[in-house]
Amino acid sequence: MTTQAATVPSAPAPDDPAEVRPPVSLGRRVQRVLHAQPILGPAMVLAAALVVFSLWNPDRFFASGTFVLILQQTAPIAVLAIGQTIIILTAGIDLSVGAIMVLSMITMAKVNAEQGVPGPLALLIGFLVGVACGLVNGLLVTRLKLPPFIVTLGTFSIFFAINLLYSKSATVRGTDMSSVMLFLGQGVSVAGTKISYGSILMLLLFAVMAYVLRNTPWGRHVYAVGDDVEAARLSGIRVRRVLLSVYVVAGLLCAVAAWVLIGRVGSASPQSGQTENLASITAVVLGGTSLFGGRGLVLGTLLGALVVTTFSVGLGIAGVDQQWQLLATGVLVIGAVTLDQWIRRVKL
Repeated sequence: MTTQAATVPSAPAPDDPAEVRPPVSLGRRVQRVLHAQPILGPAMVLAAALVVFSLWNPDRFFASGTFVLILQQTAPIAVLAIGQTIIILTAGIDLSVGAIMVLSMITMAKVNAEQGVPGPLALLIGFLVGVACGLVNGLLVTRLKLPPFIVTLGTFSIFFAINLLYSKSATVRGTDMSSVMLFLGQGVSVAGTKISYGSILMLLLFAVMAYVLRNTPWGRHVYAVGDDVEAARLSGIRVRRVLLSVYVVAGLLCAVAAWVLIGRVGSASPQSGQTENLASITAVVLGGTSLFGGRGLVLGTLLGALVVTTFSVGLGIAGVDQQWQLLATGVLVIGAVTLDQWIRRVKL
């Protein structure tokens, strides 16, 4: 009687592609981490900027008032960037935020200083102007279905021209305005330094918007629309209503930024804010929010705004010309968009 030997399965060949996988490179690991935690990118850039400028000019950069100055200068840009964030989260963009801010600022300043309107009512009028401008942008995008880039590029010129015509290119002095208009320029003393109310308001707005985006249906709808607008529509989300609300809220935030700017500068100039749209976009993209929508955190925008201001203040302290500061901002924008594209190509 013959016995048949048991068949022993052979081990897979060491070069079997199903068993042997190439090791994950360091770059791929970093790409995956930044995709999972987008806030790490701006945090590292901010830390690197602080280290570089502290080594470049340690005596002046570490002066007691430098970090307070950075926080105060960040406040108007950061408030604008909150509105820019929610728009970019829907895969849109707003090139008119700076013009809306200046038009709101000039309106509230002039009706208070020249028409004698009480401060609180003047603020309300300025806020309504910001909301109206945002509403115009939103209606053009949602009703006429025009691209946000083209719409806001056009309204930037329109709002800025209205601002110049209404103000006659004349600055409204702080001495002519009521104390309510200048209130955010005041502050409280903390550890021997003065923190302005404008900076405090800016931080509160970030906290509120972070909560709203994370914990409310409206916030989840904003992310859903930016991630896949057709899927959001099929799931029952009223896409046009969400988009319209986003532009209106952004317009209101531009008006709040106008109040913050009046407090910081102590006057209202119709020539200010011409580059704030670029600064706000830079802050948002540096903060890890994708220009293609659906991904990002408002806290990252705060870090991005701090990066923009840190570069500006640091280069100013080092005596670098304004032209080189603008060049650095442009490099930041291109670098941030390149990083965003690289992170989006992650393979999990």
